[in-house]
Amino acid sequence: MDLRECYAQLGGDYDGVMGRLRSEERVVRFARLFRSDENFQLLTDALAASDWATAFRAAHSLKGVALNLAFTRLAESSSALTEALRAGAPAEDPEQLYRAVERDYRTVLAAVDALTGPTA
Repeated sequence: MDLRECYAQLGGDYDGVMGRLRSEERVVRFARLFRSDENFQLLTDALAASDWATAFRAAHSLKGVALNLAFTRLAESSSALTEALRAGAPAEDPEQLYRAVERDYRTVLAAVDALTGPTA
């Protein structure tokens, strides 16, 4: 799989990330680093604990990373969850929004693994 195919699989913006980072090697390096980003796990744990402030910060950070790497679908789903958590306790159960983030996050990881090989 090449980088363009990877971005198609994960619902990303290849041209956008190339315009920002300028080389495929740099994009691949940052995509590998995405695996070590702890915001998804922090979000998962904070939602389970109903810690809305931490969940908001984690969703917002995940959105920022996804935007910078042009992981478009993940950026959109994490943005929707961020907005639901912005005022603190959400008016509705955030489970459906979280599930969309989880699906998109796992899609990104699978595409990155297909591109770079899974990590141990």
